[in-house]
Amino acid sequence: MDNNQVYMKDPYFEIGRKLLLILKTGQILMENAADTNRITRTMKRVAAFMGITAEMLHIHITYTTIMINISDGNHSITKFQKCIRHGINMSKISAISKLSWRAIEKDYTLDQYENKLNKILTLKKQYTSCFIAIGAGLACGGFCKLFGCDWLAFFYTAICASIGFIIRTYCNKLDINAYASIAISSFAATILAYMTHFIPGSATPWHPLLACALFIVPGIPLINSVDDLLDNYIVSGITRAVNTILMVGSMSFGIVLAIKLCQVKDFTTLSTRPDSSYFIYSIAAAIASIGFSTIFNVPRRLLWVVALGGVISVCTRNFINFDLNMGLAAGSFAGAMVVSFIAIKAVHYVHTPMHVITLPSVIPMIPGVFMYRLMFGLININDLDTTSLIQVFQSGVIASLTILAIAIGVAIPHIFARKYLARRKKKKYMVLLQKRNNTTFDTNLL
Repeated sequence: MDNNQVYMKDPYFEIGRKLLLILKTGQILMENAADTNRITRTMKRVAAFMGITAEMLHIHITYTTIMINISDGNHSITKFQKCIRHGINMSKISAISKLSWRAIEKDYTLDQYENKLNKILTLKKQYTSCFIAIGAGLACGGFCKLFGCDWLAFFYTAICASIGFIIRTYCNKLDINAYASIAISSFAATILAYMTHFIPGSATPWHPLLACALFIVPGIPLINSVDDLLDNYIVSGITRAVNTILMVGSMSFGIVLAIKLCQVKDFTTLSTRPDSSYFIYSIAAAIASIGFSTIFNVPRRLLWVVALGGVISVCTRNFINFDLNMGLAAGSFAGAMVVSFIAIKAVHYVHTPMHVITLPSVIPMIPGVFMYRLMFGLININDLDTTSLIQVFQSGVIASLTILAIAIGVAIPHIFARKYLARRKKKKYMVLLQKRNNTTFDTNLL
């Protein structure tokens, strides 16, 4: 008797297979930057498709491990899955969401579901490496334009950031430590940006230094960490936050090293209030949003949606910050909330998870200038007088509040709308499950 025959006669075989498929679903979501609430909801939906009732299902999720248990009170089976390679891939998140619904709608078999899941696991990126590098450069160029640079400085920033991104990609291929890769790429981009200020022609020669390494800014991990903490997934949220701090620290180390080697004087005091029209804001925001979308592998069909979201978020922020003079944090909070509220309705038309369109849309609002001012102040803290020290502290507070405001602005509408959306989705899949013949889980297999 071969192994397959033994497994087919084993009453635990089918249950174990279901658990492994549910775990693999959660693993793909976690490793591609889905928030923990989405991972939990999707895993429960897949379990329902497989006939496992919610009362029997227990899920525990951390940033590095997903554990699942089913129990009927008398018997219990537990399995876990490690999550090792973390990145950002919005196409996979969107594909998993669609698969979990189609599995119920089309009454997939386990074999069909597994085949579809494996295809998602090996799904190629929407964009080539060269295109992503160009997108990363344009994203930083858009940032620089939002900081008030001229178009020539925009061009210099894009080139430096693209090269820095290529270096980071090459380091990752060599399996160099992820944080070391960040430090190396930020160092290279900053050195190149420093060299461009010797080229005549730009009226804002120092601005590329402010934006050339912002393709590394961990905006999505940070927003997910706040989202997890607000959803009471404390362990996962704290781990994401620590990972974010390590990424920012690595990025800062590379920038600081470059600044010290080049003996750059304090360039962060220059004016970063853009003397432009809302039309220019819109172009820069759209470029930045689309650029980051290529890094995050947002589906091509959604690029125009993300660009529009970026325009709305940035213009809302600038109106409240500059025209109403209510401050950067308040403007960023409002911009993130407006986009998030619009996305609640928009997801029904574009058929994608909410975070796939909201997160790339709000990334252009990250307060890079204030982060640089804080970092530069900490580097030269021994040379600062009391007034300068207060200004450094103020920059740190503004940067922290703004980042927190963006994260909360994205999360709060989603949290408040979740009950409404959950009721609609639950009603939908309960109707679908009633059409299936195997909605009752066979507890005798336990």
